[in-house]
Amino acid sequence: MFTMRPLFLFLFCRNGLSSYLSGMKKNNIRNTVFVLLGSIFLALGIAGIFLPLLPTTPFLLLAASLYFKGSERMYNRLISHKRLGPYITNFREKKAIPLRAKIYSVSLLWATMLYCILCVVPFPVIKVLLVIVAVAVTWHILSFRTLR
Repeated sequence: MFTMRPLFLFLFCRNGLSSYLSGMKKNNIRNTVFVLLGSIFLALGIAGIFLPLLPTTPFLLLAASLYFKGSERMYNRLISHKRLGPYITNFREKKAIPLRAKIYSVSLLWATMLYCILCVVPFPVIKVLLVIVAVAVTWHILSFRTLR
């Protein structure tokens, strides 16, 4: 329950917040923060499967790292997941992206970019920037080894 005492200690006492938090389990708070952040990055990674400019693998790797620090159970669930686990293990162990994922991501990226360039964006400068971003992201994806 929220009381004014922690706020008062934080504002007016030198070590008020740290002495207040020492009564709580600091590891429990830290683990909760790691799990919460891991869940946010997991959601971004899942969204990245469907959105072309949002990367999937870096967000899943970050989520796995945060889960590893915060909750062994969540880390094991993510690593052993049928769809998401291979993204993490393939990249972590082999530094490679499956051919199907490369084809899917590059084709979806270019389809979205071409649609935006031809139908949505009216300014030529922004169209050029979108082409540059698409080329850079394509180069980045194709620079990794291909897992067959």
